[in-house]
Amino acid sequence: MTDAVAFRVGDVLSVACPFTPTRVERGLTWDHVSVRWPWWEIDSDSDFVHWNGIVALGLDSNRRVSPDVEAELFRTDPPPEHLKAGDICQVGIRPTVVHVTDVDRHDPPLETGWLPRPTLSVTVLRQGLSYREYPDGSHLNGAGYTIHPGDGIPFTIELLMRPYAFLQPGDEVADTAGRAWRFDGPWDWTPFDGAQTGVVPQWPLILLTRAGSPCSDTHAEAVAAGTATGSHQGTVQRWMSLTQASPTP
Repeated sequence: MTDAVAFRVGDVLSVACPFTPTRVERGLTWDHVSVRWPWWEIDSDSDFVHWNGIVALGLDSNRRVSPDVEAELFRTDPPPEHLKAGDICQVGIRPTVVHVTDVDRHDPPLETGWLPRPTLSVTVLRQGLSYREYPDGSHLNGAGYTIHPGDGIPFTIELLMRPYAFLQPGDEVADTAGRAWRFDGPWDWTPFDGAQTGVVPQWPLILLTRAGSPCSDTHAEAVAAGTATGSHQGTVQRWMSLTQASPTP
């Protein structure tokens, strides 16, 4: 699952990357360990970003690669507390459950200082972490850690759950309570009647329009079948059981 059209906000994924040999460049500081990155090349044609081939992996207060909201998915083997400058180690990602909080596509590709230049950014939070706000002026935005599928790192990404996979952003539906809604994502529903906060779609749903046009019978049948049983609340509960998190506001 690495195609640019394959990711959506709300997706629950398993992300992994095979551990690959590299070298520790600068050893431990109070907040990171720096390693020679084994997958990218320096972009000598970059006008704005001059990368030196080294990536710093953030550490927590116990000098371990940090599992916090802003931290790396990547780990070193052996752990960083056992490493010093010049040591050979491996860097990779053990299979990790995450959920997608943001997807950005870049045309032209993003100028980062390395090659290949990313055409896609996917921001994720690991299992057990929910979006949280940071004070104005912070370098963090609470959305999580960003990866660039297709940028040369050999990610293995498995889709575990896509809430409302049978809908597309912008779809308009009617629910069994007679209320019409616009769907812009699993946690982004707009009732056309201005219903009060806390109201959610009542299944089953009827697809009214897609991309601003009357829907096809095939698409309408898929939505009807997908909501014939269950509920919006049940979908949220299943998602939360996988992510151990709260939906991103």
